[in-house]
Amino acid sequence: MHADLEQLLVLQDRQQKISQIENEIRTLPLQRNHLEEQLAASLAGLEAIKQKARQTEIDRKKLELDVGVRTETIARLRTQQYQTRKNDEFQAMGHEIQRYEDEIRKLEDQELELMEQGDKLKVDVTTEEKKAAATKDSISRQTNDLGEKSKTLESRLQELSKERKELAEKMDEDLLNRFERLFASKGDSAIVSIEHGVCTGCHMKLTTATVKDAEAGKEIVNCEQCGRILYVPA
Repeated sequence: MHADLEQLLVLQDRQQKISQIENEIRTLPLQRNHLEEQLAASLAGLEAIKQKARQTEIDRKKLELDVGVRTETIARLRTQQYQTRKNDEFQAMGHEIQRYEDEIRKLEDQELELMEQGDKLKVDVTTEEKKAAATKDSISRQTNDLGEKSKTLESRLQELSKERKELAEKMDEDLLNRFERLFASKGDSAIVSIEHGVCTGCHMKLTTATVKDAEAGKEIVNCEQCGRILYVPA
C-alpha cells in the first residue's frame, strides 16, 4: 500500500470519529429539551388534577352556601307563616317552603356527588404527586448523565482534533486538500476499499487497469465513477 494512502486511512478514521462525536454533541441539546418537555408535561398533568380538585371544592362550597341561603329563607318563611292570620298567605308560604326544601334536597345530592369526586381527586393528586416526584428524580439523573456525557465527548473531540491536526501537518498539502474535498462531498467516506473489482463507495465495477494500479500501491488511485480514493485491503 502506498505510504501516503496509509496516512490518509488513519486521517480518515480520525475524521470519521470527529464527525460522529460532533453529531452526538449536536443531539445533546435536543435530548435535554426532550427531558425538559417530559418534566413540564408531568408537572402540567399534576397541576391539572390539582386545579380540578380545587374547582370541585369551590363548586361544593358554593352549593353549601346555596343550601344555607335556602335554609335561612325557609326559617324566615316559617316565622312569617306563623305570624300571618290569612289562610291563603299561609298556604302560599307553605308552597314556597316546599319549593325551597325540594331545591335543598337536589343541592345536597349534588354536594354529595362533589364530595365523592373530591375524595377521589385527593387520592389522584397524591398518586400524581408521587409520579411527578419520580419523574423529576429520573429526569434529574438523566440530565446529569447528559452533562457528564457532554464533558467526555468534548474531551475526546479535543484529543481527536489534535491527532488529526498532527497527521495533517505531515501530509502533502495538495493530497490533503484532495482528501478533504472528497470527505466533505462523499459523506464521510473519501477512501474506500476494492472488493471483487468493485468500488465499495459507489458499488460500480472498476476497470482492470484501475484495480491493478491500486494493487501495485505505487500511486494514489481514484474510482473512475465517483472519484473516491481506492485501496486494496491487506
